[in-house]
Parts: sequence; C-alpha cells; structure tokens
Amino acid sequence: MTTFRATTRAAIYVLFTLGQTYPRCQAFSPASPLATASIRSNANRLAIQSASNMMQRTHLTSRLNMMDPCQILTDASNFFSSVGTDNILSFSDQGQNLAGIFFQASLLPYLAFLYFLSFRGNRIPEIGNFGFQFLLLFVLSTIPSGIITKGTYGVSLADCDWLHGGAEALLTITNILIVFGFRRAMSASNETNIENWKLKVAAICSAVAFAGALAVGPGLGFGAHSAFLLGLGNLPSGFVESLPWVAHSEPVNALSIPTWAIHFSSVFEWIFAMNIIWNFSENSGNEKWKGLTWGMLPLHASGIAACTYHFFYNPSSLQFLVSTQAGLTLLGNITCAIAAYRIAVSNGWTLSELNPLPASKTSPKGIIVENNAAMPLQLTEQTESDAALAAKLAALTFGAAYIVKYGELCLDVPFEQNAFAAVAIVAGIPAITAFNFYNKSQLERGEGGGISFPSFGQGGGKNTLSMADVKKYGVSGTVAYVLTELAFWAVAFPVASNALYQSTGHWPDVISDATDRATVLGFIFAGANVARLLVPVRLGAALALAPWVDENIINRCGGNSSKEENA
Repeated sequence: MTTFRATTRAAIYVLFTLGQTYPRCQAFSPASPLATASIRSNANRLAIQSASNMMQRTHLTSRLNMMDPCQILTDASNFFSSVGTDNILSFSDQGQNLAGIFFQASLLPYLAFLYFLSFRGNRIPEIGNFGFQFLLLFVLSTIPSGIITKGTYGVSLADCDWLHGGAEALLTITNILIVFGFRRAMSASNETNIENWKLKVAAICSAVAFAGALAVGPGLGFGAHSAFLLGLGNLPSGFVESLPWVAHSEPVNALSIPTWAIHFSSVFEWIFAMNIIWNFSENSGNEKWKGLTWGMLPLHASGIAACTYHFFYNPSSLQFLVSTQAGLTLLGNITCAIAAYRIAVSNGWTLSELNPLPASKTSPKGIIVENNAAMPLQLTEQTESDAALAAKLAALTFGAAYIVKYGELCLDVPFEQNAFAAVAIVAGIPAITAFNFYNKSQLERGEGGGISFPSFGQGGGKNTLSMADVKKYGVSGTVAYVLTELAFWAVAFPVASNALYQSTGHWPDVISDATDRATVLGFIFAGANVARLLVPVRLGAALALAPWVDENIINRCGGNSSKEENA
C-alpha cells in the first residue's frame, strides 16, 4: 500500500501540474500543424528547458509528502507561464479532444479499482497487486515521452518507435507481474518478502532505465524513427523487398519487430491474466473474481484498438480508433472498479473502512475481515510450468510480430485505411475472447458444451479440448478428425493462391514455376501456424462430425461403431 500511495500522489501531482494525461495504451494522435510549427522553434525548446530546470528546483519529494494544494497550483501557474501558450499547445493535443478527455477521466476509476482490489480481505497476491499498481508508472512514463516526441521530433509518440516501444515495455512488465503473481500464489504458499522485493526492485529499475533513456536518448542521436532496441530482429530491407509476396513498401513510421513484439506480448499476457484471475475464483472460494475477468475485457479491446491503429500505420483518417481506444480504456477502468468493489464487499468491506481513524480491534466486522484475510488459499497443481508458459508466450509474440509486420505488405487493406476492416478487427478479436469465457462459464454450470477456444495461462485446463476427447469416439472420431484436417488443407490452397493473385496480379503456376510454388507453400505454412491457435476449434468440429461419420460411414462399411469399440 505504501508504494500505491506514493505512486498515486505522484500521479495526482503530475496531472495537476501538466493539466493532462496521455493514453494508457499505445496510440497518440498526430500533432496539429500549429503545434508542429511551434514545437520546432528553438525559442520553444529553450522555454521547455527553462521550465524543466524550474521544476527541478521545487524539491518534488517534500511536496509529494505534504501535498499542499496551494503550492501545487503555484507551481502549475509558474510552469505554464514559463512555457508559454504555444508550447502548451504543442503537447496538449490529447488534452482537449475526445480521446484526451476519456483518458483523463479514466484515471479516477482506476485509482478506485486499485483501492478496492487492495482490500486486505481479498487475499490478492502481493506481486499481482503490485503489477496492477505498476501500471501507474507506465501512464506517467507516457507524459514525458509524449512531450519529447512533440517537442524534439514534432511527431506523435505512436510514430517514434524507440520511445513508443520503451514506454510500452513498462505495460508488458505490468502484465508479467500480474500473471506471475497470481500463478505463484495459486500453486505455492512459500512466497518470501525477499523474492517479492527482488521483483519489485527489478520492475522499478526498468522504469528508471527508461527514464534515463528519455534523458539521454535525443542527445545520443536517436531520431524520430529510430527503432526500439536498435531494431533487433528486423529483416534487411533489401531482403524484404525481394520476398515474392511483398507488394508494398513499409512507411517510415512502421513499427519495428521489437515494438510489435512488445505490443503482442502485452495483448497475450493480458489474456493470460484474464484466464488466471478466472481460475483464481476456485483458489479463493469467491466467484466474484470471475467478474473481474469480465471487467478486464474492455481493456483487452482497448489494446486491440491500439494494435489495429498501428496495423494501418497510424493514419489521421482512422483517428477514431484512438478515441475508441480511449473510450474502451475509460469503460474498462470503470468495469474493473465495479468488479473490485464487488469482490471487496463480498470479503467484508464496508463504508467504515473509509474512516481514517484506527478501527476497533474488537469490532465484529473487523474480526470477520481479519479472519477472511488470514484464510489460506486453496492451492492447485499447475499443469504447465513457468518455462512452458514463457515459451508459449515467446512463440505467440514473435510469430505474430513477424506475420503482421511483413505479412501485411502483401495486402492492400493496411494502405487503403479501410475503416470497416478496422472496426471488424477491433470488434472481432475481443468477441472471440468473450465467447471463450462465456463458454467456460456455461461448461462449469453444466450447461451447453460448445467449442472452447485455447485456454491461455493455465495450460491443460479441464475445459480444454484435446485429442483424447476425439479418441473416445474410436474409429469414428479418428476418421472425423482426418476429414476436418483434409478440409483445412483443401481450403488452404485456394486461399493461398488467391493471396498470391491479389499481391502479384497472376495466378500461381505451381507445376513449372518454382517461385510460385514456394510462395504458395509459404502462405500455407504461415496459415497452418496461425491455425494452431484454433486447434480446439478443429477438434470441436471433429467431435461434432463423429456421430455422422459413425452412422453414415463406419456402420455402412461394416465396421464397429464407436460405442461398441469403446465398450
């Protein structure tokens, strides 16, 4: 709680001083022509430097501890006077538009979420709780990042790859802390304060390292479009242009592989966290935790909106994606706050907790809360090791990064700035995630039994389909699975051929042209790897097809039915 209070005081101080917040996610709107013109002048840069020097002399630490409102307003007035109106416009373009309003409004419900989530009766894992609190440092980091990108480079943060990826890395650390904290608490009770402090120090050091990069990066020659981590993993441009499916050249503001990897890592980790928190309801014996998973869904959609904006190379014509992202962030923070409130109330929270005076040690309500807090969690054995989960995350992260970065170059859609396609992506992916958890809830209640999508974060969950379920149908199940796989490959070839036609203008000649043959096989291979994510869907299709196979193929051919074979 000490870390939370200190970080909260810092957040409030910065918001009062700068008069705005920047997005919790990845996208920022482009600067207006007036702002771009003003920020490039040397006079404005000197004014910003002067304001920075003035603020450094105000002894921030003591003010955070005292939180004197009069002093805060005085500092804010001096800051704005020294910077000047033109410079304020240069980095406040998010402050007055719809996205900026949404992002600013989202801070208060998130602070409420942290307050209710930290209630002692909830028994939330320490590192998991710290992960949610660490998100505030990510939010704060976007403020100086945005100022530097506008004041030094004249671009938005989304178009400045090295600052964009560095800031986003803090969000990735947030999600890793959440996933690791809950997983460890669910499977082992031997947490030590030393281990927890090591993780906290490592996370804070990463934030300090990014702050150092902000201070020295421009002086070291990093430009507006310098790649994050020096573009580690990027394919040479000449090699990319020689790829047979490439029909377009990347714009200068295209995300690097490290930045794409950071984005996809954050998305997958958030899905992991949603699933783990869902399962945490069993460990805590409190079904209200499942409500937090649903509350996290709009934030998942917010991250997808940001990735979609980057997929289209951050065009001004799709600026509505930034407003959508901001609105989903506000909605998600509100739903998470409501979910955390329901959890806290179910564990004994009352309005009396707001009383700053010490509570009575003999209060019946206080005794109930303390008893709830002291109850140990019900431990479960993890069927997937941390190393296996990390390997799965790495495969998904880098696979998605390479497929999106270089695969979209064969498509016209990212360069046409198609709003309908953007809306379909933003709505479709979260809808699949939502269906996954809806299906899980139905199966747990003994209702339904539809298709279950991949269960991220736990591995081998009891509701995840496997080949063993198909084998229960005997020969019928095996034949049904073979038919579904043949159907996939039968569809894969026409789709790959059409993709080649759309990118090159001619149909593939797989018999005499080795290049076309290799290209088509490459498309099919890429599609097969993406289809691995939908293995439960294919297994579900095989299970649905098995009764028909048993009745119309196996029995008519004189074979034993699946029921007889199993008997």
